[in-house]
Amino acid sequence: MPFDLTQNGLDRFIKAQDSVYRSASEELAAGQKTSHWMWFIFPQLKALGRSPIAKHFGIESRGEALAYWRHPVLGPRLKECTKLVLAAGDKSIHDVFGSPDDLKFRSCMTLFAQVAPNEPVFSQALARFFGGAPDEITLALLSLAC
Repeated sequence: MPFDLTQNGLDRFIKAQDSVYRSASEELAAGQKTSHWMWFIFPQLKALGRSPIAKHFGIESRGEALAYWRHPVLGPRLKECTKLVLAAGDKSIHDVFGSPDDLKFRSCMTLFAQVAPNEPVFSQALARFFGGAPDEITLALLSLAC
């Protein structure tokens, strides 16, 4: 699937999600990710990305993460998808995402637990799948940016 790597701002996420959001949420509801959308459904900090796509869809800062969370489309979609993962029954996070997307999910949950501390779904995901332990690299990057 080709992505427009020239799109900037939060619109880059909307444009990428619009063509796959339904299938992504169906995959999550079924308990297993089978296609490629992790970068823009569960974004992580840009500094964690290695590929051009990961860097393009990486969150630049705490401010951009907060804007993503407060966005009228992106925030609700992130919450909905996180709830779908939490509803995965007795599956492990590796069962749902495989590797390395299980690690990306942890980074994403850590990021949004920090910028939206009043929304419990992110800390619930960290508790359920990672024993409550956040991604330490994400925390370190956030502390450096402050």
